[in-house]
Amino acid sequence: MRKRFDLAIVGSGFAGSLTAMIARRLGRSVILLERGKHPRFAIGESSTPLANLLLEEIAERYDLPAIRPLSKWGTWQQACPELPCGLKRGFTFYHHVLGQPDAPDPEHKRQLLVAASPHDRIADTHWYRADFDDFLLRQAQKLGAEYLDETMMQSVVLLPDAVELNGARHGHSVSIEAEFLVDASGPRGFLHRMLGLPEERFPDYPATQALYSHFSGVKRRDAIAPEKETPPYPVEDAAVHHIFSGGWVWMLRFNNGRVSAGVAATEKLAAELQLHQGEAAWHRLLERLPSLQEQFAAARCEETFYYTPRLAFLSGVMHGERWAMLPSAAGFVDPLLSTGFPLTLLGVLRLAEIFAECSRTSSARQAMLQDYAGRTYAELHATARLIAALYANMDCFEVFSALSLLYFAAASYSETARRLQKPELAQLFLLYDRPDFGPKCEEILKRARGPASEEEKAALVQDVLRAIEPLDVAGLCRTDRRNWYPVEAEDLLRAASKVEASKDEIVALLRRSGFEALPL
Repeated sequence: MRKRFDLAIVGSGFAGSLTAMIARRLGRSVILLERGKHPRFAIGESSTPLANLLLEEIAERYDLPAIRPLSKWGTWQQACPELPCGLKRGFTFYHHVLGQPDAPDPEHKRQLLVAASPHDRIADTHWYRADFDDFLLRQAQKLGAEYLDETMMQSVVLLPDAVELNGARHGHSVSIEAEFLVDASGPRGFLHRMLGLPEERFPDYPATQALYSHFSGVKRRDAIAPEKETPPYPVEDAAVHHIFSGGWVWMLRFNNGRVSAGVAATEKLAAELQLHQGEAAWHRLLERLPSLQEQFAAARCEETFYYTPRLAFLSGVMHGERWAMLPSAAGFVDPLLSTGFPLTLLGVLRLAEIFAECSRTSSARQAMLQDYAGRTYAELHATARLIAALYANMDCFEVFSALSLLYFAAASYSETARRLQKPELAQLFLLYDRPDFGPKCEEILKRARGPASEEEKAALVQDVLRAIEPLDVAGLCRTDRRNWYPVEAEDLLRAASKVEASKDEIVALLRRSGFEALPL
C-alpha cells in the first residue's frame, strides 16, 4: 500500500479521532494509523466541566452532532445509552494514614468534596475508553477518514514537502506520505521514539510510578459507611481520590459494573509496595488501607495489572516543520485532578486553528506551531508545579486540600468565562498567565514544596484563600462549608463582576446550562 494524504495521525484514541474528524470537516484527506485494534483498554477516563465544555465547543464549531451529546451525562444517556460511561458529579477526596483504620471525621477535616454539577442530568462523565475511543473512531470513518489498524510503523522520513511513514501490516509493506503528521500516540510514543527526541524532566517534580486495572464487584463506600450528613452529591458518583503519605488511589465507577482503580506513588513508596509485582503489590496496598480493603473484599480484576515505572514524561521537542505532537503525546504529569483531558482538548482546538487558518506551506503555520508548543509546554509545567506541591503535602491534608482549591478556582473560572463567550478572560489552563493570580500561585506552590512549620502551613492555607478570591465563582473561600462545596447558583451570581458579567447574564448562562431552582 502506498498513498498520499493531507494529514496522517498516528494513534486512534479519542484525541486522534477528534483531530481526524475536524480535519475532514476542513476538507483535508486523513489517515489514522493504529498499532493495536479497537476496542482496547486505555487509561485516562475522567472528564471535567472544562473538558466537557471544550468537547461541546469542538462539536459546535466543526459540525459534529454525534459528539455533542457526550458532553453531559443526561444527553449521553438519551443519545447513546448503549455506550458505557460513569456518572461524575464531582471530585471526592479522603485522607488516610497507611496501616491505620479511618477515624470518625464529623468536621470533614480529612475530606474534600467539590461538586461539579447540581444534578445528574448535566453532570460530567467517566469515559469507558475501550468503547468511547471505538465510537469516536467509527465517527471519523463515517466522515471519510481512512483507517489502518494493526499497523507497525517502522520509520519516519522528513521530506522537503511531506512526511513519509513506512511500516508493515499483516505481512505487507505500508508506505504513507502526508503533508503534515500529528502524533496522538501518548507519552513516549511514536515520534518520540522514531526521531530519538530528548526527554526532559519537570523541575522539582518527584519520580512516580503507577499500577492500575479494571475491577468488578467493588462495594460502594457510601453503602458501607454512609456519611452522617447529606453530602453535596453521592460521594462515589465522582472521581474518588484516596490520599496518603507518598501517593494516592483513584476509583472511577462505570455503569457497566466496572471500576477503574489504581495507585500512583513516589518511588520510595512504590519500592516498599514493590509495585512492579502487579496484583501482589495491589493487595499489599489494600492491607494498609482497611476501608478500601473492605470495598475490594469481593472484587475481581477484569484486566491485567498495568505497571508504569516512570509516570511523568516531557518530550524535549514538540513540533517540527511538518509534524506536531498533541499534548497527550508531548507530556504527562499525573492523573491527579483529571488534568489530562482539558490539556489535550485545548491542544486539539489549537491545532485545528492551525489547519484552518494557514496554508500548508505558509511560514505563518510555523509561527502558530511555535505558539502552540509554547502554550502547551507552559501549561504542562504549570500542572507539574501544582501536582508536585500536592505530592509534597499528602501527609498534611489541610494544606493538600487548600492547594487543590487553586485548581478548582481556576477551572471553575475558566468554565464560566467560556460559557459567557469571554474566552479572553481565561486563555490558558490554570490561568497562570493572569497577573492577579499566576505569580501568587507560583509563589505559594514553591513554598508548599519545601519543609514548613505548623505556623507556616497555616499561613500557606490563608494565602491560598487570598490568592483564589479574585477568581472564586464557586464559593470556595467559604470556610463555613467545612470542605464540602456544593454547586449553588447564588455563588456565581454574587461573583458576576469577577467575570465582567451582569446578574442577568449569569441567570441566562445558568438557564442555558440546565441549572434548576434559579432565584428570580
